[in-house]
Amino acid sequence: MSTILIEDGSIVTVNDDSQVHHKGYVFIENDLITAVGAGDPPALFRKADTIIDATLMAVMPGMVNAHTHLFQTFIRGLADDKPLLDWLKAAIWPVAQALTEEEAYVAALVGMVENIRGGATSVIDHQYVHTEPGNDDGVCRAADEAGLRFLLARGWADIGYHPAFMESQDQIVNETTRLREMWQIQGNGRIRVEFGPLIPWGCTENTMCRTHNISQKWGAGIHIHVAETRVEVDMNLESRGNRHIEWLAEMGVLGPDMQLVHSIWLDDNEIDLIAEHGAIVVHCPVSNMYLASGVARVPEMLQRGITVALGTDGPGSNNSQDMLETLKTTALLHKVHTLDATILLPEDILWLACRGGSIAFGLPQQIGSLEAGKKADVVLVDLDTPMAMPVHRLPSALVYNASTRDVDTVLVDGRLVMRHKKILFLDEKALLARARRTCANLFERAGVVAH
Repeated sequence: MSTILIEDGSIVTVNDDSQVHHKGYVFIENDLITAVGAGDPPALFRKADTIIDATLMAVMPGMVNAHTHLFQTFIRGLADDKPLLDWLKAAIWPVAQALTEEEAYVAALVGMVENIRGGATSVIDHQYVHTEPGNDDGVCRAADEAGLRFLLARGWADIGYHPAFMESQDQIVNETTRLREMWQIQGNGRIRVEFGPLIPWGCTENTMCRTHNISQKWGAGIHIHVAETRVEVDMNLESRGNRHIEWLAEMGVLGPDMQLVHSIWLDDNEIDLIAEHGAIVVHCPVSNMYLASGVARVPEMLQRGITVALGTDGPGSNNSQDMLETLKTTALLHKVHTLDATILLPEDILWLACRGGSIAFGLPQQIGSLEAGKKADVVLVDLDTPMAMPVHRLPSALVYNASTRDVDTVLVDGRLVMRHKKILFLDEKALLARARRTCANLFERAGVVAH
């Protein structure tokens, strides 16, 4: 049995009572947290195989990046200052059409290192680029090597989208089933697979219903972009006569297993439907601001009891995958939008990133808080910096002061993946050099000029 003691840290539990121990400890056995407490640890715990001194650090649960597109690490900054549909045409489609399995693997590995450095231990990747059969396997292979907790939402479109990315219904079902059997059922326990319908205007009702029925049998979720822009909602009204959430509800697929990404252009009835059916909203504030898509009605959703998780979105429409930046942006965006400085306190924001994320990920009983019996997904954030000291309120320091530069140590499943800001599972500089070469070759084949 492997044991780890984290001691003398400020423990931000994000448990049901939002407990904070200003000096405390976390004890880990193998992949599980077995004790969390205030003050000094029992003497027995000091016999641990590894003892981590967390003095002047916040010890918090690993965050869940509940929506990203890892392949986009290669196109960050390529289409600044463009709205969504123009951005797709200028950046996403040309590069994605040329993407190979090896390039998907390298891009994903860079993205996973970035997530770890930002304090995310679990990632949901809406992976919709299947122009080479093994692209999804490349991404899962990267997750396996990185040691992250990973949910592949295998994206699909079967109507009205770019021809290079559309598939038949049987292709969608067969390939998602294959990936689930290979990476989840026969895998390491950290990787999971679900269906990821891309956008309402790219999905037929028949395939939505069939994949929903399969998901129900699997006990899996469904991950879909909805109401990201007003134009897309208008498209649905024109072609189907209803709005995005109404469309999902009328088909009978809206439910607690559905992750509704963005959810910006919702009317009152749609918010009622989400609350009634217990669906989950994934809020991506940085991307929504970057693309000028709009502001989701998150405070109203929370008041209605809707579960909200946080995501960075892909680096193509954010330029980073920094969950700590997402915390601060979430708070500030809704304060200025509502003109209410009391909206969304730091404790609320941490809850969205950790507990809301755990529900979106489908593991609310296993991740999202520092409690005995939960998985040992733990992040240590150095607060002994000019940017944070003196720390008067720990949740406030994490949301408003901390950044990726301050994440010191990360554990997933009780395994150290970063220690003293050094990635432990690969040579990071060698990976970055490989990424530059790989991306240059991809752009040359795709005919894309970065400038």
